[in-house]
Amino acid sequence: MGTINPQIENSWKTILMDEFNTSYFATLKYFLIKEKQTYKVYPPGNQIFNAFNHTPFDRVKVVILGQDPYHGKGQAHGLCFSVPKGIKPPPSLENIFKELQNDLGISIPDHGNLLKWAEQGILLLNATLTVRANQAGSHQGKGWENFTNAVIQKISDNKTGVVFLLWGRYAQAKETLIDTNKHFVLKAAHPSPFSAYNGFFGCKHFSKANDILSNQNLTPIDWSL
Repeated sequence: MGTINPQIENSWKTILMDEFNTSYFATLKYFLIKEKQTYKVYPPGNQIFNAFNHTPFDRVKVVILGQDPYHGKGQAHGLCFSVPKGIKPPPSLENIFKELQNDLGISIPDHGNLLKWAEQGILLLNATLTVRANQAGSHQGKGWENFTNAVIQKISDNKTGVVFLLWGRYAQAKETLIDTNKHFVLKAAHPSPFSAYNGFFGCKHFSKANDILSNQNLTPIDWSL
């Protein structure tokens, strides 16, 4: 297959080069090529690495972990929980905005595009970076998790003082990849309507993250959109 040269921001390309050269990544690439011959795959190819392209490695201050891209038309654009402007915010995102309002008094925005967060150093990382249209979880177990686990590990190993927001059991299982002696982990229920009332509402992760950043003399996040 030759070398894989993904269109990804340069600092990430350097730090992840070993991953791109693995056999699992070659298998994953082949799977995606075959998949696209038969099915619609989200997000579009040039947006798969959006989270990395908008948040270079040296700028990462906060990591929010999602599981899967949205599988509806036009929703996924490579940032977890986020949708492009003009697309109705899904229920989990609506609940994130409700908690943000409750925590920091930020009024609920009229769109769901979290790009402004990414540009301030929030890595909006899904564990799986692609999905087959209208089939949730359809690209799980194909290699993406190896890759995104490596991303979390590289952040943990090479940076200090990053705030990880782990919402729900799936994200919380990733805590084993994080050195909690030098990073900060905030855990809560998932913002989905099925679990938000079990501890996502009232978690105040947005103000807590900003307090942690301020205590390290880092610029807090402007969470308003």
